[in-house]
Amino acid sequence: MDEFIESEVFENIDYSKVKLETGEYDDCSFKNCLFLNADISGITFINCEFVNCNFSNTYFKKTSFREVVFKNCKLLGLQFNDCNPFLLSFYFEECHLNIVSFYKLKLKNTKFIKCKLQEVDFSETDLTNSTFNNCDLVGSIFTNTILEKVDFRTSYNYSIDPEMNRIKKAKFSLEGLTGLLGKYQIEVE
Repeated sequence: MDEFIESEVFENIDYSKVKLETGEYDDCSFKNCLFLNADISGITFINCEFVNCNFSNTYFKKTSFREVVFKNCKLLGLQFNDCNPFLLSFYFEECHLNIVSFYKLKLKNTKFIKCKLQEVDFSETDLTNSTFNNCDLVGSIFTNTILEKVDFRTSYNYSIDPEMNRIKKAKFSLEGLTGLLGKYQIEVE
């Protein structure tokens, strides 16, 4: 039988050496934990927060993330598209997301605050009404992505083809125009 864990704090645990019990974690906090190459498949996290955690190459097969907050976390080489898509919702603040895939996920209203999103795959993702606040999006992929009402005004290093994405009512700064016009090889001064 799966465990039900509620309102607990887990600190300084190396889950690459100790297996996280399969079950449902509700309103729990994970602080300074290491999930390097860990397998947390099939686990449900509801209203949980991860602070200063390392999720490099973590396995998420059928993992549920509902109203989950990541703060100052390292997320490297992750396949969020393998997660359970039902009620999937995140908040990322001051995180490093490198070589991460959100392919085909519905991530409406997601907030990315002061994050480095390097080589992140947002292909065919629905990011309607999301916010990228002061984020570095170098090398991130936007192909057939729904970016309607997305706020990119304070973010930089993105390359978005308006012909290959839905960008109706998305917000961009004047400085960010080069990220929209790059394929045309024009110069904006």
